[in-house]
Amino acid sequence: MNTPLSWIKAYVPELSCTPQEYTDAMTLTGTKVEGFVELDKNLEKIVVGKILKIERHPDADKLVVCQVQITEDGETVQIVTGAPNVKEGQKVPVVLDGGRVAGSAHDSEPHPDGIKIKKGKLRGVDSFGMMCSIGELGADREMYPDAAEDGIYILSDNPDYADAKIGSSVPELLGLRDSVFEYEITSNRVDCFGVLGIAREAAATFKKPFVPPVITETGNSEKASDYISVEVKDTDLCPRYIGRVVKNIKIGPSPEWMKRRLAAAGIRPINNIVDITNYVMEEYGQPMHAYDLDTIAGKKIVVKRAADGTVFQTLDGQERSLDSSMLMICDGEKEIGIAGIMGGENSKITDDVKTMLFEAACFDGTNIRLSGKKLGMRTDAQAKFEKGLDPNNALEAINRACQLVEELGAGEVVGGRVDVYPNPWQPKRVSYDVEKINALLGTNVSEDTMLSYFEKIDLAVDREKKELIVPTWRQDINCLADIAEEVARFYGYDNIPMTLPKGEATTGGLSGKLIVEKKARNIAEGFGFYEGMTYSFESPKVFDKLLLPAEDKLRKTVVISNPLGEDYSIMRTISLNGMLSSLSTNYNRRNKSVRLYEVGNIYLPKALPLTELPEERTQFTLGMYGEGDFFDMKGVVESILEACGLEGRKVYNPKAGRPYLHPGRQADIIYDNEVIGYLGEVHPEVLDSYSIGTKAYVAVLDMPEVVKRAGAVKKYKGLAKYPAITRDISMVMPKEILVGEVEEIIRRKGGKLMEHCDLFDIYEGSQIKEGFKSVAYSISFRSAERTLEDKEVNEHMEKILKALGERGIELRS
Repeated sequence: MNTPLSWIKAYVPELSCTPQEYTDAMTLTGTKVEGFVELDKNLEKIVVGKILKIERHPDADKLVVCQVQITEDGETVQIVTGAPNVKEGQKVPVVLDGGRVAGSAHDSEPHPDGIKIKKGKLRGVDSFGMMCSIGELGADREMYPDAAEDGIYILSDNPDYADAKIGSSVPELLGLRDSVFEYEITSNRVDCFGVLGIAREAAATFKKPFVPPVITETGNSEKASDYISVEVKDTDLCPRYIGRVVKNIKIGPSPEWMKRRLAAAGIRPINNIVDITNYVMEEYGQPMHAYDLDTIAGKKIVVKRAADGTVFQTLDGQERSLDSSMLMICDGEKEIGIAGIMGGENSKITDDVKTMLFEAACFDGTNIRLSGKKLGMRTDAQAKFEKGLDPNNALEAINRACQLVEELGAGEVVGGRVDVYPNPWQPKRVSYDVEKINALLGTNVSEDTMLSYFEKIDLAVDREKKELIVPTWRQDINCLADIAEEVARFYGYDNIPMTLPKGEATTGGLSGKLIVEKKARNIAEGFGFYEGMTYSFESPKVFDKLLLPAEDKLRKTVVISNPLGEDYSIMRTISLNGMLSSLSTNYNRRNKSVRLYEVGNIYLPKALPLTELPEERTQFTLGMYGEGDFFDMKGVVESILEACGLEGRKVYNPKAGRPYLHPGRQADIIYDNEVIGYLGEVHPEVLDSYSIGTKAYVAVLDMPEVVKRAGAVKKYKGLAKYPAITRDISMVMPKEILVGEVEEIIRRKGGKLMEHCDLFDIYEGSQIKEGFKSVAYSISFRSAERTLEDKEVNEHMEKILKALGERGIELRS
């Protein structure tokens, strides 16, 4: 939404402020201004001049020497120019010595700091200024269609400027002493999609009177109903349709003030009839359309849904395929317009039009949006209808259009109107409570002050019933909170004091799941891991890179219906691809040692095709290469699980059988007989497929299983009062026996007196027979009640050794 400040001032005549002051104040009261452009920026010392005499340049065939009068007193200056369209007697814009223009004639955009003009010589002849093209004035032919495409702007060719006073300001003459503001209007403020709505807000913001145009219902003694009839078959999609008739049309140019306002709002002026419809659309936020009445069969308008498969040619010459969800404007025989979007080629206004039908209607916003999307169309009218317009605004808008028709001499308005409005909208009544509003805002605003805010934005007040009478164009006010917002924005958000919230205290904090994840993050970062984030979208090729067999359940994925491409066409079922891709990127950028972790979801479908949402499981994934090996990664995992309260009872099963990990250097992490994750060295073939030229290690924890078993409370014991007894044992066992299995036997047979057991040596070498290994443990016993005797400890050691012997483990001699 763009508006020139001059248009706002037409309805708020006492408004006086700089563009920046306007921007700041309007934004603070809720009408956000995105930015503004000063049309006269960098335009200095530019006056109306009259060319008195033109002579050929003595040394240049394409240059001429002009004597130009620049004051009414007859002062002249000499200007050398190469413009091909100059003639004696013309009035032209002249920038004097020391003046400034917005840019050069060949720039597509104005120069940010303008271009300063100085006197000088052109091919040896003095020149004391410059005559300007429309581009050098910071404008373009969209705003000034009468401007020459190549050459200076001839003021005297335009009837509005032919009598301009010599020496007067050109920026002021052309309406360039103005600023154009761009707004961000929220969709609930439908009233602000018109200049009148913005002006009303400006008047309230600056505490100035709002003076809207006075609308009178014009028309001759005839009746519009004698010219046209209207039938609305789908009132759910068209709550109101108004038609008025104008005859004896006189197509011509619009007045300069209308063209300037439209151009500043970004609309190209065309002719008086088209410009009036656009002008009213911008002024009231109510789109309008004009039909050639002589092309309407049966002099009848029928508003109804289209028939499936109908092909219709719109004003832009394109043929559109319609369906029954789209609302059409039809005559007695055919379609003549797509409701709320664009009229048809078969009823457009031409220069030969004699009688015209003005349409001002209200259509269902959702239907207009969906229809436009299906047709691939986007128009200014459609953008406004999509917001859901006020049907009561349509009558004043069409009367304003007819008033302008008569004021501009564009035709003769026929009296009366055809108005189909079966269910008129009525103003709402919303209760206000001063005490509750102040409690909500943390303010102490008096009732009189509040009511003054309401009254200046046209909200009527019923003091006895403590109610506001809300006009239908304020669709955003429905409850006390909406009223409080009105108070807050005019009282000033910056004036609201800081106060503590009132109410019952509530317990805040992280959920148990987030606490566990935070602990895991802290431990990983303590070990030098950095957090990464990768896409949940992946390519089906990932499974081949990870060596997953064709029947693997992880290949059963959720397929994205509108993917960005094949590489992002499925939801991931395993988190390793993102981690290995990140490690690969770091490796190929020559980072010698990298440690990364990620907390992200995998998506496991419960059934295919999908009948319900997939299961989302959070995975804590670690990856590293460089410094560190399998046992370092295992130590990180142990620390994370311990921090999360999963102490003891962990088993690492080397027969995990995960194809993407090294066959002899991988393990499932088992806790309470459930797999809660896995770790291992990445398979060499997988490393090759990811272009990683060194050993890499990964670990994945299934966080739902970890969270389920996490212990939030840690129990601490006091310092021991009695000494411990330690026994060291060295054992020989087959290599396939895991030390975890040995530790489980020691813990089980060590009884309650066993305090801890520590592995302190593993040996494989010439002194041990082939296929075996030597493992040494230090086992500590202690009682919290007395000093232990060797006899008690020996009993437990005998049980441990017996159980180890049954497993084929012998003491090393």
